[in-house]
Amino acid sequence: MSKEFSFFIYLLERYAEHLGVTADVAYRRLSQKNLVDYAVGMYELYHVEAIENAFADLDRRLSA
Repeated sequence: MSKEFSFFIYLLERYAEHLGVTADVAYRRLSQKNLVDYAVGMYELYHVEAIENAFADLDRRLSA
């Protein structure tokens, strides 16, 4: 498993907690907006910043 995908799994679990839902619900929301590949691709930025910044970015993209 790539480091990017491993981080995505971590991000997904933490993001689900942030949303107050399960990881499968969070995944479905991201998938419906075609944001899974986007989030995986953001590894370089997301993993060096505060995780809350990733949450804010995903929240903005989900609400767009």
